[in-house]
Formats: sequence, structure tokens, C-alpha cells
Amino acid sequence: MKRLLIFFLVCWALMRVPLITGCANIVPPTGGPKDTLPPVLVQAVPAMKALKVNNKKIVLNFDEYIDLKDIRKNLIVSPVPKVSPTITSHLKTITIEIRDTLQPNTTYALNFGKAVTDVNEGNILKNFTYVFSTGTYVDSLQYSGRVIMANTGKPDSSLIAMLHDKLYDSAVAKEKPRYIARLDSSGNFTFTNLKPGVYALYALNDESGTHEYTTRAQTFAFADSPVDLTKSTLPLLLYAYEDTSGTKRPKKTAPAPTPKKEEKEKLKRLILSGNIPNGFLDLHSNFELSFATPIKYYDSAKIRFTSDSFQNITQFHYELDSLKKKLKIIYPWKENTLFHLVLQKDFAEDTLGDKLLKIDTISFRTKKVSDYGNLRLRFRNLDMSRHPVLLFLQSDQIIQSYKIPPSLRYNNPLFEPGDYDLRILYDTNQNGVWDPGDFYKHRQPEIVVPIRKKLFVKSDWDNEVDISL
Repeated sequence: MKRLLIFFLVCWALMRVPLITGCANIVPPTGGPKDTLPPVLVQAVPAMKALKVNNKKIVLNFDEYIDLKDIRKNLIVSPVPKVSPTITSHLKTITIEIRDTLQPNTTYALNFGKAVTDVNEGNILKNFTYVFSTGTYVDSLQYSGRVIMANTGKPDSSLIAMLHDKLYDSAVAKEKPRYIARLDSSGNFTFTNLKPGVYALYALNDESGTHEYTTRAQTFAFADSPVDLTKSTLPLLLYAYEDTSGTKRPKKTAPAPTPKKEEKEKLKRLILSGNIPNGFLDLHSNFELSFATPIKYYDSAKIRFTSDSFQNITQFHYELDSLKKKLKIIYPWKENTLFHLVLQKDFAEDTLGDKLLKIDTISFRTKKVSDYGNLRLRFRNLDMSRHPVLLFLQSDQIIQSYKIPPSLRYNNPLFEPGDYDLRILYDTNQNGVWDPGDFYKHRQPEIVVPIRKKLFVKSDWDNEVDISL
């Protein structure tokens, strides 16, 4: 009986104990925080900044498994070799085989850019640079500057800066530079481990990888005078440009698609259009009738220009452009007024012999004054001796330009509403447009300065803005 009583007491106690293990959540062990650190160089043979190096094989060991990304694009070797080194990676090691002759008493720097990454997370060891010298010391001079595009005032980080120890002009087209530096996102560059000397400074777009200025259409910049690193030298600002005036667009060689039957019917008629988006004519513009093909002739007697009630208007005249593809109506337009242009089917014939298939009527209305904004700009600290021209831009396209008068004022009661970027063109030759430079004539490009303040023009509103440069 005693044993039976003990058995029942043990069972009762076990039923009172909660089944903790059955309610627990099984959580796998964590792997620790995410690796955000780039690889670290732990050993270099020869050592970093080693002297009197004559070994052409370099071995770099890192603290983790590494990978090389776009090594040909990223690697910059200074001085620039005639033959690029061979670079391979395996596990935690990078091996460099120098294929060029090592110059005596020279400091070499191999900048890997963004090429060195770890295998697991792709963390970049940015601008890792291995340096050694074949002489008894390491050159330590640095030189910095900046490059911006002359026609926009903005940087272009795809360019490279170059220092040439050959100072004659044709060297930039025929010889490799001694030193190369990348531009950052702000257009800044820094040369390091430089040998004292006098250098010609350039910048260019190097898509070909030759480090040479081979065509005027290539983006290019040059310093007016050599950089003397034997004495204290201030940083320079270079203005890059490209001259596409003499280039021709490649002709399309692909055959034109065969038009469908209904499209053939359309092609048989005279194709024309007007500059009236949504049926409204800008008060600043003349009405333009544009032809897809130059016209052989037009007969003004077979064109009726009328009011909203189809009453003939007489106080106007036509102008045909030199290409015979645009016919303008010159008329003192009034706001919010409806007009009709009635075209007889034989009013014009193009050089293909096409005419209208039937009488056509084009109706349009002029915009209201209230559709525009009244814009007044006042400028301060503007150097009028440099012949400034104000540029209005949308999506990097010049919408309007205006030569700023001595009054430093811009007034336009009928300005098209919208958001605009503003720039100042210093128009050296006063021809109203930006002109590129010419290196071989030692002429710098004209300079455009962006205005940081963006312009917002509201319709039916007095828009007054002060601009300080």
C-alpha cells in the first residue's frame, strides 16, 4: 500500500509541472553583425613603400578572401607604363607581374580604385594604393585641382586628369602622360607621389584607354601654362569642352520599313502641321505651317486666314523659310482669340508632287495673358565686362537666352510658367551662343556659370527674384 501511495503522489506531482520544453521556440544561432568592413592589407612583398626595389613580382596578402572587379578600368599605374602589368587574385592574395622596364630612382604607385572587394559582402577597399621606389626615397609631392564642363558649369567624373613631362603641344596626342588621376563626383583630382618637375596639365575623356587627345569631339581641358612642382603651386580650375561642330552624324543604313496600305494612302497627301500644341498659339510666336517635305510652291490666294466668325483678315503677311519647309503668318496676335486657316486642296505642292486630298481647316486660339507669369529678375555682383548672357533651361535644354543689359534687369510680362534652371554664359566673342575652346590655338572655351537658385514661375503672378553671383 505504501508503495502504491508513493506512485500516485509522484504521478500527481508530474501532472502539476508545466511542459516548458514543449512550448519553447527553437531559434537558430545568429551569425553576428553584418560585415561592413573592407579587406585589410596584412603583408606586402616587397613591403609597402619599399626602397631600391628591382623585383618585378609583387604579392599582396589581405585578411580575408578578396575579389578584383573591373581591374582594367580601375587600375591606375604611375608613372604610366608602356605595357600594363598583369594582375591576378586567388583567395586572400593579389599578385602583380610588372611587364615594363623599371626606371631607376622612380617612385611607382598602383591605385586600384574600386577594384578590391571582399568576397562575402562586396565591401570595397576604395583607392587602395601600393607604393614602392626603385631609388633611395619615395617621392611625396601632391598636386590637386578641379575640372568642370565649360558649357554647364557641372563636373564630369568620367574624365581623368593627366600630367605630361613632355611640354610640346603634340605630346598629348602622341605620348603617354607620366601621371594620371581620377576625378571624384565634384570634379576634384589629386596626384600623389609626384617627382618634382614641370608638367603640362590636361583632362580628357579616355574611353579608348589610350590616354591621348585624338579628336576635337573628345571632351578635353588644358591649363594655359605648365605646372611647376619645384615650387609652391596653387590648384587650377580647368574648363572641359568638346567641339562637335565638324563631326557628321552617321547615316542610317537600315532599310525603311514597308508602309501598310492605309499608311501608303496617307503618304500620298501633303503632310503638314502647325505649332499649336493643344490648339493654342503662344503669344510670343508666329503661326508656323510646317511641311514634312519641302514645297515646290504655294498660292496665297488659295489660303484664307480668318477670324472666329470666318471673316477674312487682311493685315498680315506670309514668310517662307529658305528650306521651304515652314510657312509663317506674321500678325499682331491678340490674347484669347480664335482664328481659322482655310486651305484649298491645291494651295501648295511639295517636291514629291503631293497635294491635299480635300479642303483643310486649321483652327487655333491664342493664349490668355493670364496663362503667363510676369517675371522680373534683378542681378547683383555681375561682371558686365565679360558680356553675360542669361540662359533659361529645362531638362538641360536651353529654352531662352537673353543678353543682360547694363541695368542688370530682366523683365518679361508674358513668361511661360514652369520650373527653370538658370545659367550665365560669359559670351567672350559676343555672338550670343557658347563656343568651345581650341587647344592648338591656345583658346579656352567660353564659360557658363550655373545659378544655384532654381526659378519657379507661376501663371497670373508677379514673379520677382533677386540673383547674386
